[in-house]
Amino acid sequence: MSSLVALCLSAVQSVTAQERSYINPSSPGGDGSPFSGAVMTDDTLFISGMLGLEGGQVPAEAEDEARNVLDAIKATLEDAGMTMNDLVYVQIFCSDVSHYASFNEVYRTYFTQEFPARAFVGVGTLLFDARFEIQAIAVKRS
Repeated sequence: MSSLVALCLSAVQSVTAQERSYINPSSPGGDGSPFSGAVMTDDTLFISGMLGLEGGQVPAEAEDEARNVLDAIKATLEDAGMTMNDLVYVQIFCSDVSHYASFNEVYRTYFTQEFPARAFVGVGTLLFDARFEIQAIAVKRS
């Protein structure tokens, strides 16, 4: 009987340790889309794929689009009480990998400490004909 009580208490503690909060930044596709912009559980923030559009349109320059999407990631982190330096993993989807160097020029300016682990993945067409889509995971530093 005591082991059953211990098991139940452990399950309750596990559930309470996994409380979640949701951040839904205003972004294209946010209205009525079946996902949350970001989900915080304990000290970990999971950020859904974000785009760098301006007024629903892709900017003319790849650098501007990269800056916009990174600004959106940064704002989402700030909403969760975090910074870009809390990122532990970033995945960039790119519709044309010839933008790799120009993306990296902008990307470097967003960090003051070590860079997070990262993947830069060439893909086909992205939503709204965007060049970049970024999803990320951050862990709040103690």
